[in-house]
Amino acid sequence: MKPRVSIIMGSTSDLPVMEKAAAILNDFKIPFEINALSAHRTPEEVERFARDAAGRGIEVIIAAAGMAAHLPGVIAAMTTLPVIGVPIKASLEGLDSLLAIVQMPPGIPVATVGINAAQNAGILAAQIIAGSDKDVKSMLGKFKDELKTKIVKANKDLAEVKYEYKTN
Repeated sequence: MKPRVSIIMGSTSDLPVMEKAAAILNDFKIPFEINALSAHRTPEEVERFARDAAGRGIEVIIAAAGMAAHLPGVIAAMTTLPVIGVPIKASLEGLDSLLAIVQMPPGIPVATVGINAAQNAGILAAQIIAGSDKDVKSMLGKFKDELKTKIVKANKDLAEVKYEYKTN
């Protein structure tokens, strides 16, 4: 199996958050790899990874970073592949990470999900791949239908909740 998505994190301390992206990719049967690379501590390795990723068959990169969250942007600067940034809540409630990732200069876009929202990063990566993979597209359709079913059921359950002044 060759990886189609690469999950990159600044350190293994980000793994508890990034496991959610891995689980989604696994559920959608999309081969992926997970590595730790640091824009500040291993810049040469980050550059080599970013420049070689497409040639290795990687189609989407999910990059997570906290605090000085430069990793997603640095990778995006060196590849034409789509990069999804996951801001990690490490300090300032994650707002510093969010702003560092989302505020990229023109020409260097990083699709950015919410703070610690690795599950959404995995879903977005699957949606990108689904553009050229009918099996992943079908699984995504089923996934979205299941989300809808959960809300329909939740509304039925809420209809059973009784309060004196509740009108529905």
